[in-house]
Amino acid sequence: MCMSNLSTQKRLAASVLKCGQRKIWLDPNEATEISQANSRQNIRKLVKSGLIFKKPQASHSRFRIREHAAAKRLGRHSGHGRRKGTAEARMPTSLLWMRHMRVLRNLLRRYREQNKINRTMYHELYLRSKGGAFKSKRVLMEYIHKKKAEDARNKELEKQTEAHRLRNKAARERRAERIAAKRDALLNAD
Repeated sequence: MCMSNLSTQKRLAASVLKCGQRKIWLDPNEATEISQANSRQNIRKLVKSGLIFKKPQASHSRFRIREHAAAKRLGRHSGHGRRKGTAEARMPTSLLWMRHMRVLRNLLRRYREQNKINRTMYHELYLRSKGGAFKSKRVLMEYIHKKKAEDARNKELEKQTEAHRLRNKAARERRAERIAAKRDALLNAD
């Protein structure tokens, strides 16, 4: 039997099953029985008996999207033909700079909290990194290690020079005492 006269039943079934008419399936073999159903109650009975049912939700596959995303991670689909904005618009230099600064400043803050560097050194390195002296975290860390080693060496040299100075001073004093003693001995002899 032709299905064109079942539009009312389809409309009622859509209302009963709370979906659109395109989701309603009417059994083509039982068209006569369905065509006699002219109320919602009758439609409910037919739904219960399985002559009318709601078609399942059509799947919306994300397979192709995942494939595309995986390819993009490998650097595909980003040639000149795919680009719409300027290089600055696609990845602003200000954003790169901010990221760069945050990395360096976090490192400096951490080192200061762990007492690896003192306040003075922190301030000096903060200003240097702001000026773009360090191109990466690794370079900054190397600089810190080198500077600390240099400072330790200078401190050691200062300590040595101070010890030399004290030793020389003591020697001079002893010599002066010896000379004074000799002079006194000569004067007393006379």
